[in-house]
Amino acid sequence: MKRRIEYLLAGLTATATFLVYLRAVQNGFVRWDDFLCIYENPHIHSLNASFLKWAFLGLHRAALGNWIPLTLVSYALDFSVWGLNPVGYHLTNIILHSANAFLAVVLSVKLIEAWEDREKRSLFGNDKSKLIAATAAGLLFGLHPLHVESVAWASERKDVLCTFFFMLSVLSYTRYASFLGSGPADMKKSPFFSRWYLISLFLFALALMSKPMAVSLPLVLLILDWHPLGRFFSLRSFRVAFAEKLPFIALSSGASILALLAQKKAGYMLPLKSLPFHIRFLNAARSVALYLWKFVFPIGLVPYYPYPKNAFFLSYQYLLPIGLIALITAFCLLAARRQKVWLACWGYFIITLLPVLGLVQVGSQSMADRYVYLPSLGTSLLSGVAASWVWKKTAALKWARLLRAAGASAALLAVLSMSYLTYRQIGIWRNSFVLWNYVIQKEPDKVPFAYVDRGLILEDRGQLEMAISDYNKAIALDPSYAPAYINRGEAFYETEQYRWAIADCDKAIAL
Repeated sequence: MKRRIEYLLAGLTATATFLVYLRAVQNGFVRWDDFLCIYENPHIHSLNASFLKWAFLGLHRAALGNWIPLTLVSYALDFSVWGLNPVGYHLTNIILHSANAFLAVVLSVKLIEAWEDREKRSLFGNDKSKLIAATAAGLLFGLHPLHVESVAWASERKDVLCTFFFMLSVLSYTRYASFLGSGPADMKKSPFFSRWYLISLFLFALALMSKPMAVSLPLVLLILDWHPLGRFFSLRSFRVAFAEKLPFIALSSGASILALLAQKKAGYMLPLKSLPFHIRFLNAARSVALYLWKFVFPIGLVPYYPYPKNAFFLSYQYLLPIGLIALITAFCLLAARRQKVWLACWGYFIITLLPVLGLVQVGSQSMADRYVYLPSLGTSLLSGVAASWVWKKTAALKWARLLRAAGASAALLAVLSMSYLTYRQIGIWRNSFVLWNYVIQKEPDKVPFAYVDRGLILEDRGQLEMAISDYNKAIALDPSYAPAYINRGEAFYETEQYRWAIADCDKAIAL
């Protein structure tokens, strides 16, 4: 009966997520990766041996400088059903994200149960409170506006697909760990391999083939071994647990090498001399703080966050984030003696963010909403646990019914607010023109390629003078941005301004 209610709540969470995101099927492809990956990618038009060789053995620009063969296969499957109708691609993303919301509830229940088994007591007093925690975590993950970019952007399929297999791998691992038992003797007598271990390893491989960001899973599993699974009793038990992760680490290492090679071949990786490491570190610290802020207050979300030009250590915008991170870390370490959940969730958040914090800088963005899709599982679970604890504590108070009614009303208001913000954010991805208009409105003087991409759309519409105006703005913002000269030269050619067209082409060649 308990499992039936758990799956019912998970199903309701997935349904709510699906309905809120259904607006995305009205969106088209956007002129930002969608064209390269899907719309102008002839390789996905046939699902055959030649395509599979291209997807699995090649490092190419259509994969956006990543090794993502499984994601490319999913595009080919969509094309076989929908052709180039964007409805199908968006629908697949929505279904995968809804499935992830379902898994977030189930995984939260499993981790809370493992925690209770280790503590040999009920953490929340009853199963109802446990389900409240898990459902709150699932709703927060499913409906949060930060995840719109990963779902409503067709070519970000890799986020939702990777997380789907990542969570399934963790669920399989928890089954494996529960099979082993919870004492030192169990770790000695248990077999090294089991069916659930191998399934977890296989699912991890699928996650890596969806997006290399899953490389953090071996460390995540070690965190789970520490808490809530409680498998560390001595140095020997740690060595046994670490040895179990060696096949996972081998897969992570291979995927990391392929990802770095792909990024380098595609020309997306910025050399260290163009962006010194101390600048990258400062931006990474600032990004962590901003991700936390946007998780709590998801407003002012932008599809592109430009890199700050003059990063200075003593500047408040870097000093405050570094101080905040140090403060949170110190609190979690001190609290770990009594409540390990804080340090476990904080460790998960930082470790899963590490591949995309820009220490190995790829591209010109300082951060991106899509990067927090997988890391937000930890903050969602912690928020759900906190909500359930508050619910439990109010039972002993004098005005328990009134307080709980107020709490339930606040939770409902939070769900409705998130749903509204998410619904509105989905509209930003409706088409290329709406997207770049929004980016230019939010960052009018920092994103030259937004003007170039909007100029291309204006060219397609025959509005050449307006397109030239956008290219002029892009060049004013960045005089060394070659694509702006190329496109302006083409627009000059179309308007028979040949002298200026030749000058722009010469400049582009020089750059």
